[in-house]
Amino acid sequence: MANLRKTHPILKIANDALVDLPTPSNISAMWNFGSLLGLCLITQILTGLFL
Repeated sequence: MANLRKTHPILKIANDALVDLPTPSNISAMWNFGSLLGLCLITQILTGLFL
């Protein structure tokens, strides 16, 4: 699976953006939780506009 993830063009883009993304070592769980809350807020705003 790892070989396909690095050779397929679409999966390579997702792998570079999500899996192999370099992140600082001092990111805490609260920062991660806050980014997920921000993503939920954006999703709610966008769905509220389109509904």
